[in-house]
Amino acid sequence: MAFTLNGQSFNPYRAFTLNGIQYPANWFRLASAEERAAIGFEEVADPTPHDERFYWGPNNPKLLNDREEVDENGDPLYVKVLGEDENGDPAMVDSEERMVTKGLKSNWTAQVKDTANKLLASTDWYVIRKAETDTAIPDAVVTYRAAVKTECTRLETAIAGAADIEAFIAVVTAQNWPKLN
Repeated sequence: MAFTLNGQSFNPYRAFTLNGIQYPANWFRLASAEERAAIGFEEVADPTPHDERFYWGPNNPKLLNDREEVDENGDPLYVKVLGEDENGDPAMVDSEERMVTKGLKSNWTAQVKDTANKLLASTDWYVIRKAETDTAIPDAVVTYRAAVKTECTRLETAIAGAADIEAFIAVVTAQNWPKLN
């Protein structure tokens, strides 16, 4: 439970002074609801929890799709592109790109691809061995690698097709990555 005094949030775990009277840090824990109300404190419900992966705050979802940024006049914003100079060192080059704020779909698609790559990496040596020595890849590994690629494709397609934040959350919280036995 949270508390307010004259409409302002109040920390119930700190000592405080009110109307010249000092109260200890444990006063809220020891005082009754009537004692708190008598000096003007109101109990308010704790804020509704929200999943910070998808929301900035209660009922405030993060950006779902990428957004090209514009200035106050609606003109596109650009950023300089980092490239290399004649020595191969990082340097600003003479090109600019539209400034884009990445949305949840772009970020989670990149995360899904990264997960698939990491899962596949543990069995890449079978593929390399097959290419170098023509040694067969075990069937279980072939099946596993196919299942990882299938799940990655399924998730990428479902993420791209999510029409709203609720549909998006349903997709990314229902990932079903295979396990190698």
